[in-house]
Parts: sequence; structure tokens; C-alpha cells
Amino acid sequence: MKSKKNYLDYIPVKNEEFEWETTDENRIVINRTNNGWMERVTQVLLKRPKVTRIELEEYGTFIWPLIDGERSVYDIAQLVKAEFKDKAEPLYDRLAAYFKSMEENKLVKMK
Repeated sequence: MKSKKNYLDYIPVKNEEFEWETTDENRIVINRTNNGWMERVTQVLLKRPKVTRIELEEYGTFIWPLIDGERSVYDIAQLVKAEFKDKAEPLYDRLAAYFKSMEENKLVKMK
């Protein structure tokens, strides 16, 4: 029988391939360089940019600096709850979906 680990116990780690910055409006922007051969083809044929800029919304801008490779999803959830109170609900479902999306887009890795 497989043991099922609680997603809240995972620790997100930023993918170091991506640079990020804070805008004048205090939003986090992650810069994703499109290097693969397919990306190069789409850059030429479809005039896609070499760098994709991903601007995070309010919650993402709050969460991104908290991803330090030591805090668990649960730890981050507690900080989100303290900051956003009831606006963060349903907290754990939203946060799990958010991190799964970030993981699928290779912005973070989970350990």
C-alpha cells in the first residue's frame, strides 16, 4: 500500500532558470527565456518574444518572495491567511492549485 504524503508538507523551491523582478507597481514579474528549438521556431514564424514576462497577481506577488526552499506549503498558507484573512478562503485548496500550476509551468519544484 502506497503512503500518501500531504501536499501541505511539500516545500516549494524556485526554479533558478528564471529571473524575476519587482515592477514600479510592486508586482512580481517572472522572466522566462524561451530557449528550446520549438520556441525558436515560434519566435521566427509567429514573431513570439524571446522572453515571456509573467506578471503575478496580488496573491502571487505576496507568495513568491516567501518561496525560500525552507518554508512548506503549510507555512506559506499561514502567512497568506495572516495577510489576507477571509479573502484567502478556501485557503488550502486555492494554494494547492496555485502551487500545482506553478509546478506544471516549471516555475517551482517541490521537495
